[in-house]
Order: sequence, then C-alpha cells, then structure tokens
Amino acid sequence: MVDVSRVQKELTECNRDSDVSGVSIGLHDGGATITHLIGTIAGPLDTPYQGGTFRIDIRLPGGYPFEPPKMQFITKVWHPNISSQNGAICLDILKDQWSPALTLKTALLSLQALLSTPAPDDPQDAVVAQQYLRDKSTFVNTARYWTEAYAKSDSTGMEEKVQKLVEMGFPEDMVRSALKSVNGDENMALEKLCSG
Repeated sequence: MVDVSRVQKELTECNRDSDVSGVSIGLHDGGATITHLIGTIAGPLDTPYQGGTFRIDIRLPGGYPFEPPKMQFITKVWHPNISSQNGAICLDILKDQWSPALTLKTALLSLQALLSTPAPDDPQDAVVAQQYLRDKSTFVNTARYWTEAYAKSDSTGMEEKVQKLVEMGFPEDMVRSALKSVNGDENMALEKLCSG
C-alpha cells in the first residue's frame, strides 16, 4: 500500500521551489488517485532541450517508497536514454538502484540531469545513441527540433488546433483537455477524443 502521507509531503516539497529547481508534480487528470501523477521538468540550460517543458507520467506501485516509481516521458524527446517511440526511460535509479531515501523530486532532478548528460553507451534508443556517437551535430539539431516541436507551447498554434478539432464536432472543453494532456500534439488529441 502506498504511503499516502509521504506522497502528499513529497508533492508539497517538490512544488515549494519549482521555479528554482525546474521540476514540479501534480495529480493526473484532476486527481482521482494519488498513485497516478504528472511530473514536469524544465529543459536544462545550454542543452538542445533548453526552453522546453517535458511532461512525465508517474505511476506509484503499491510498494512505493520501497519500489521505484514507474516513469515515462509523455513529451516526445530525442535522447539516447529515452525511447523516441514510447518515452520509456533508461535510468538506474528507476530500476535496481532505487532507494526509499530517494523521492519523486530527486527522481525528476535525475531525469533533468540525464537530459544534460546522455549516456549513449547504455541506451534506451539505439538509433538515437548511434547518431549521438557518430554525428553529434545532427543529434543536437534533431534534439533541438524535437524540443521546439513537442516541448514548447505555442499559444497561437494551440488556438488553431482547438478550432480545427472543434470544427470536427468535439466540445471545446474536451478538446482543450485532450490537447493539454498530450502536450499539444493534435494527432494524439484526436485519437484520445475519438476513443472516448
């Protein structure tokens, strides 16, 4: 059973200095359960991820804090240790190096550090790792492009997406909610709206 009071304390602690740390955590979809959370991390300075906001799906297993949280990037990211297909993360503290002394905030800060210092020798995405090792300038340009395309909100573009989906017959509040939950990805929002 998840230690609810610890999780609540961790959420408060993490969000207390989020403008300084660049990481925050909130309840997923309005907070039906404290075991499903959404984390956000700011792209580190002097990296191709700078200026981006990356959303992470966080699920707490029943054994938390004695078992690591399950984390997966929602925001698409071009990085050797993060799957470009499904957002899966290769990071030791989310697997066998987890300790109950660690917190959700330290895990998010570790993900932020991972964005700064890729480990291509232990990749989650072999294609990205090969590009990083063989053609670093193309890697940097691709990572920067993905950050621009997926991790930065463009409010003007967002309004156009809302209008397009509303014209398809979906209610505006549902459209905005769907777009927000998939970080503005119009195709994923459409899938979400169509699946109910």
